[in-house]
Amino acid sequence: MKKLLFVLLMTLAINPSKAQMDIYPVTSGELLFQWSDVEQRINGQMEPISGNMRFTSFLNIGQYWHMDFTDNVGLYSGLAIRNVGFINEDGFLKEEEVYDKIKQRSYTLGLPLAIKLGSFSKHFYIFGGAEYELLFHYKEKYWKDGQKYKTTEWFSKKTKRFVPSLFAGIQLPRGLNLKFKYYLDDFLNHDYRKGDIDYGKYGKTQVFYLSVCWQFNTKEFKRIFEPEFFETALR
Repeated sequence: MKKLLFVLLMTLAINPSKAQMDIYPVTSGELLFQWSDVEQRINGQMEPISGNMRFTSFLNIGQYWHMDFTDNVGLYSGLAIRNVGFINEDGFLKEEEVYDKIKQRSYTLGLPLAIKLGSFSKHFYIFGGAEYELLFHYKEKYWKDGQKYKTTEWFSKKTKRFVPSLFAGIQLPRGLNLKFKYYLDDFLNHDYRKGDIDYGKYGKTQVFYLSVCWQFNTKEFKRIFEPEFFETALR
């Protein structure tokens, strides 16, 4: 991130006449294709466990502010809510009990900071940055003997309260972008102990995902149902 900011400052210093600060709001929605890197203690040893891809379309929305210093260099930040988690196909959750499958997820509130480089007038650029997310609503679903059970908690102690991440992606014309994100810390709180539930069984619970996002200039929202909208709202 420091190198990217250095490039930004040098670009502005070398081409001050091209500086044309443009600030505008962008609204987005995401489809998340999520995987996990999870280890769990089995027979006294930490072993990787299997898990399927987790797909979510709800609730993944963001509201951002873009700052274009020139037509080629800019930043953006804002707030985003996402549905993030993983599926554990092998999971033990309690002592002496084995579940068929466990799904663990949390809604997160994220604050990103990213730099973008490319051609903004053509709506084609690359971007990358970091994000810090608050995990505020946890849900756990598990299956045993053909029966499904679930629990939910606000600001649960079963997860980390904040998790940092790094991301990078490419913005394509017509509002579509692709992004990869990797969480740098564990999703679950491995110090959690309550009754016969012991999250110390986990050695690693890191999540990463690929997202497909469609975004538009928020000022264009009133025209979203007009036929011409999809031809003109390109940001």
